[in-house]
Amino acid sequence: MTLPTSARVVIIGGGISGCSVAYHLAKLGWQDILLLERKSLTSGTTWHAAGLIAQLRATENQTKLARYSADLYTKLESETGIATGMRQTGSITLALTDDRREEILRQASLARALGVEAHEITQETLLDLYPHLNTDGFRAAVHLPGDGQADPANIALALAKGARQRGVRIEEGVKVLDVLQERGQVTGIKWQSRGDIGSIDAEIVINCGGMWGRDLAAKSGVTLPLHACEHFYIVTESIPDLPRLPVLRVPDECAYYKEDAGKILLGAFEPKAKPWGMSGIPEDFEFDQLPEDFDHFEPILEQAVSRMPMLANTGIHTFFNGPESFTPDDRYYLGEAPNLRGYWVAAGYNSIGIASSGGAGMALAHWIEHGEPPFDLWDCDIRRAFGFQRSRKYLAARVSETLGLLYADHYPHRQFETARDIRRSPIHEALKSRDAVFGETAGWERANWFARPGQETDYRYSWHRQNWHENQRVEHLSIREGAGLYDMSSFGKLRIEGRDAARFLNRVCANEIDVPIGKIVYTQMLNRSGGIEADVTVTRLSETAFLMVTPAATVIRDMAWLHRHVSDNFAVITDVTAAEAVLCLMGPRSRDILPEIVPQDIGNGVQPFGTMQEIEIGMALARAHRVSYVGELGWELYVSADQAAHVFEALWQAGEPHDLKLCGLHAMDSLRMEKGFRHFGHDISSDDHVLEAGLGFAVCTKKPDFIGRDAVLRRKDNGLKSRLLQFRMDEPELMLHHNEPIWRDGEIVGLITSGAYGHTVGSSLGMGYVPARGETGEDLLQSKYHIEIAGEKHVATPSLQPFYDPRSQRMRT
Repeated sequence: MTLPTSARVVIIGGGISGCSVAYHLAKLGWQDILLLERKSLTSGTTWHAAGLIAQLRATENQTKLARYSADLYTKLESETGIATGMRQTGSITLALTDDRREEILRQASLARALGVEAHEITQETLLDLYPHLNTDGFRAAVHLPGDGQADPANIALALAKGARQRGVRIEEGVKVLDVLQERGQVTGIKWQSRGDIGSIDAEIVINCGGMWGRDLAAKSGVTLPLHACEHFYIVTESIPDLPRLPVLRVPDECAYYKEDAGKILLGAFEPKAKPWGMSGIPEDFEFDQLPEDFDHFEPILEQAVSRMPMLANTGIHTFFNGPESFTPDDRYYLGEAPNLRGYWVAAGYNSIGIASSGGAGMALAHWIEHGEPPFDLWDCDIRRAFGFQRSRKYLAARVSETLGLLYADHYPHRQFETARDIRRSPIHEALKSRDAVFGETAGWERANWFARPGQETDYRYSWHRQNWHENQRVEHLSIREGAGLYDMSSFGKLRIEGRDAARFLNRVCANEIDVPIGKIVYTQMLNRSGGIEADVTVTRLSETAFLMVTPAATVIRDMAWLHRHVSDNFAVITDVTAAEAVLCLMGPRSRDILPEIVPQDIGNGVQPFGTMQEIEIGMALARAHRVSYVGELGWELYVSADQAAHVFEALWQAGEPHDLKLCGLHAMDSLRMEKGFRHFGHDISSDDHVLEAGLGFAVCTKKPDFIGRDAVLRRKDNGLKSRLLQFRMDEPELMLHHNEPIWRDGEIVGLITSGAYGHTVGSSLGMGYVPARGETGEDLLQSKYHIEIAGEKHVATPSLQPFYDPRSQRMRT
């Protein structure tokens, strides 16, 4: 085979994802694009996908991508001459429990806020739309008329043809053996075809390899955590006079139904899935299916026959079992690998690849072209992946759960049950022995709440007050009124040091970083538009050394951002997260506890808020950082991991006479909500302008040059387009979580970005952005606001100030 010796872009994988990326790059005018497929186009997963096209996703931006896909697929046939089979059949989701009813009504509220048509329908209307259905157990149903279904393989082939028409070269039967690199930059690929082996120079390589993608990425040191699972469906024999029907989802029975050419396709997302390909995928795998496992599918089928009685008298034409890729968090991966420039990824679609790939291809092409995505894509950013997630044992355990979670109840605070106890704090066992109930973030086991004596140490999920609500209240009030201790060893900790460290950090951070030794600076790293790429604190440890502290989930992202911008500055960036534990002692009585085990003066005159000092604590050494994410007097104590257990014991012993309480991160969340402290990934993101987020106090425009400065000055001059408000529900029994629509004077104007119950305030609190073009803060507050919860609107009180201690006097005293 004669292949070119060089290409600007090489795309690996000829499924719908690779074809979409090729199509969209070519549409932007890129030339010299080569797509390589190991076997035949669509032969991996695309060809056997069910082809459901749903518009609504969990977030606004993911919904934008799904809606883009649906719109694209309706246009491809006229552009390419290949029918995509796109039909706007609509979809229905049926709820059989009260909790599921709450969920789907919340989803319908979100849909309407995002411009997706959605209606709650009666049992009678459901039968009009789906006359063959047994509606026993009906609690609610939601209809999305704009959803549809399509032919997956033909969509991919249409995208491939559209790419070819714009100059993309597509070669089948070519396996990419390796991605070549030099000095942290992609230089090309090595290929094999029918016994021939060669290489191709390339500036950019895009891994769209689906279930093959993980192992290929690992050869280059790139983490791409995904694993194939067996995915089952059956197709019936033809059913006489079967009309066109909407797609039907019955998540309480783990099933979906699709009418197709007079037949019914019944698919399953069973609670415990079967991972596949632990030892690799067979070399000859092409348009293949896996062995039948009727025993595994039978419980789903039994419920389906009851739900749709006509199936009892209908033969099965096809029993299909095919592999699909799933990820540890049920979100796919897009973006550039954080540790290898020019290595891009679009993979791991968790059985929504057809609905997602059109938008994902557009977004990735934009990202490559402009150096940034079209909007915030943190949900699916490859930089959220951690190295330990490459482990096949980890992935096999986790994806056996995540497949089923697609149709499980999506409760707030739901915790993964598999692949746990991987990253543990040095005081993990001490907390466990005191009845800590753990959650997991970025692999870290973190104490979320502490059970009372005799109380079960498990979650009981609900959309309302969960079984730990009272525990959270006690922990919350202990920090407000006394003293509480919680473990934040999971904090990401990046040490930046070298001759140019201060200059470099002043370039990437919006606040002034060239401060005296011991000073702690709260700051954001901004993009060119003034959006927030990171929300961090930076502590000056010495003339040439700084510590950046960041959330556990974003440490890879933030480190990649730093490396991207370090340029020719003489500065070394090191991840020291595992080296130190962080114990947070907070509350008005914390200053009574520390002097019993700390000989240094910790008074306000010596250590005011926003400073750090090295201390002796018990018989150990630590750094005491006087900062707070809960709005009270307190310290974050940074302790060498080997001394953390000793320091914990010393603190606990000294605190017992002062009624020191162990606290979890649910309490921390409710405390920070009362103070209006933002949470990255919810309240602030790369889409949110730092001034509109209310964080202008952390921006030093006197500095002559930092990333985003011009955008900050422009927004100051031109006025804000929106403002982040805080809301307090007037009905204290209500619960806010996330994504509830905000109504202003009778119109939907935004969504709640995060919510929690404020135990001091005595009501649920939330934050959310409200349009504010040409309006003052006073103008915004004079309007009437409601928050929609599961289809019902409730009165809310807005504020630009925190509902608790708006002047922040308590944590500074």
